[in-house]
Amino acid sequence: MDLLNALTAFLNFIVVPGLAYGSQLALGALGITLIFSVLRFSNFAHGDTMAFGTAFVILFTWWFQSLGITAGPLPTALLALPLGILVTIAMVLATDRVVYRYYRKVRAKAIIVVIVSTGVMFVMNGLVRMIIGTSERNFSDGARMMLNPQDFKAWTGLAEPLAVKTTQAISVVAAVLCCAFLFWFLQKTRTGKSMRAYSDNEDLALLSGINPERVVTITWILAGALACIAGTLYGLDKSYRGIVYFSLLMPMFAAAVVGGLGSPLGAVIGSFIVAFSELIVTNAWRKIFGYLVPPDWLGDGLYQALSTDYKVAVSFSILILVLLFRPQGIFGGK
Repeated sequence: MDLLNALTAFLNFIVVPGLAYGSQLALGALGITLIFSVLRFSNFAHGDTMAFGTAFVILFTWWFQSLGITAGPLPTALLALPLGILVTIAMVLATDRVVYRYYRKVRAKAIIVVIVSTGVMFVMNGLVRMIIGTSERNFSDGARMMLNPQDFKAWTGLAEPLAVKTTQAISVVAAVLCCAFLFWFLQKTRTGKSMRAYSDNEDLALLSGINPERVVTITWILAGALACIAGTLYGLDKSYRGIVYFSLLMPMFAAAVVGGLGSPLGAVIGSFIVAFSELIVTNAWRKIFGYLVPPDWLGDGLYQALSTDYKVAVSFSILILVLLFRPQGIFGGK
């Protein structure tokens, strides 16, 4: 029985939140790796793009709620998400036309475009503050739990409850659907193949008749949609503050680099590696160990390697180690 309680606690504190957090990171990292592959620069504004899209999803959610429109047991934000995606896509396309297009025409060095993206990041951060403020926004409604901890205890007779939030389940399902669509799009459609060809060899792709502006536009559309979905899922699961999305840049870039920068599959796998690494290192293991060893052996420690305040240090350490020993990542990215 103690072993089952320990397993349940492990699922509750590591596996379930790790799958949800990894799914959210995966959608963000996919946007980063798409932009890097096709447009050939690291987009430091991606975190604030997520914050921007989510801000509009929140506004549309509030509007729907004021009209009495809800999604029943599911969050109303899912109904508002398509509108938020459209606004985000419009924003990134406008930013590309006003800012990035010039640097693409003059074939500016990647480091110049990275610096430009940092400027875009600050502008977008300011817009988010103006639109929705800096306070925490909780916009999740509907059924809070998909698996109620008290019901689980009653069904199983275990002392340890298992809770699965509706937003966690939605995050995993949404990530699976988005990844399946993206991989199908890149592998099976003519446009997806054009994007891959343009990514592999720009000059040869141009000679083959591929329209570069169309490829760039589709890339921004996909990246904007993924950013809005990722930001909304993260906000539903945790709660929304615009400044928090900047801190997601490190784990998302770490995930993309671990998998191989430029590899969509690598971005997904890297995201789960980063997510579970953060949780394993920052989790207090005392409760799980309490079911496995006699209480006298435990003492007063929490058995926590790092406080949750230092989660970003885990991502940073992973990023540095990968860059030092395998900079091409697991799947041999660029």
